[in-house]
Amino acid sequence: MGSLSIWHWLIVLVIVMLIFGTKKLRNIGADLGGAVRGFKDGMREGADKSADTAPPQVTGKTVEGEVRGKTEQKA
Repeated sequence: MGSLSIWHWLIVLVIVMLIFGTKKLRNIGADLGGAVRGFKDGMREGADKSADTAPPQVTGKTVEGEVRGKTEQKA
């Protein structure tokens, strides 16, 4: 009783096709596919840009210091 059988899904599909029509469903599918494709292209471009513009790693350089007090400077 908890899960829907294939017949339930077929009835739901027929009702959706009657409400929206096949042309509108085709357009929605094309729009969704284009959005997913654009998202994947954007992610791929972002990964390429981050690899190209990564700052070089500086190793072996340590700077030590001590803060003794806060000074005010007036201009």
